Amino acid sequence: MAFTINQLFKLSVKYFSAITAIVTVLPLPVKAATFLVTERASLGGNDQVDWESLGKVFNPSAPEFSAFLPNSFLATSQRGLGLDINITPTNNPQITPPFVFQTLPSPGIRSNFGKGDFILFGGIDPTGFIPLPPGTPDPGTHGNSGPFTISFAQPVLGAGTQIAVDTSKLKVETSIAAFDNANNLLGTFSVPNISSLALDNSAVFLGIRSDTPNISRLVFSSSNQQYGLAINQVSIIAVPEPTSTLAILAFGVSGAVLKRRQRT
Repeated sequence: MAFTINQLFKLSVKYFSAITAIVTVLPLPVKAATFLVTERASLGGNDQVDWESLGKVFNPSAPEFSAFLPNSFLATSQRGLGLDINITPTNNPQITPPFVFQTLPSPGIRSNFGKGDFILFGGIDPTGFIPLPPGTPDPGTHGNSGPFTISFAQPVLGAGTQIAVDTSKLKVETSIAAFDNANNLLGTFSVPNISSLALDNSAVFLGIRSDTPNISRLVFSSSNQQYGLAINQVSIIAVPEPTSTLAILAFGVSGAVLKRRQRT
């Protein structure tokens, strides 16, 4: 049976909603690929979380209990993405709760992050926590080794941070794992890392990227269970605002339908 142009137009308008729904669900890939990123610049983040934004920074020269953080807390990225942070508690009652510090030369707290970085730290045994001048042997103070879990309010395309262990000249494996919102493991990677207190920005960067926005949770961990785990700012590849091709197409077709009706 032949259709006139006018009949075809009426059919397309009538079934536009159903066609749009089908197009919406069809393009999703069956399985996404994830891969390790070991350079912050290579991650290509468009958002980040700097721990200074929590408003609590520990001062080793004048420590205050109010600067400590709970093991679970919320944070917000620069673009407004919500994050849920969970640091696994330690069984050692002498180790402090987590806290944020700014790594600086003595009398500040040295690390192998970049000078001036704000560091999220799992906690430390304060009986051995004394800022030491350069050249002083590392006392090997024990701390909370985590792991650190970061959950995103909305799935992201990727995220990562530099990671280190609070001791000197120790070779450890630092790891990252990514999960989707159904708790399926998307990928896990480990990288050897040599810890130090040289304040030279040598802490390894661990990040994961995906070819679709399905990363809902990241877990950072270390092979060493004695020394405190630390990370600096988290870079994120957030999903852009939903201005998809389908939305633009729907708007265009709606406009065409309106004009057609006005003419008739």
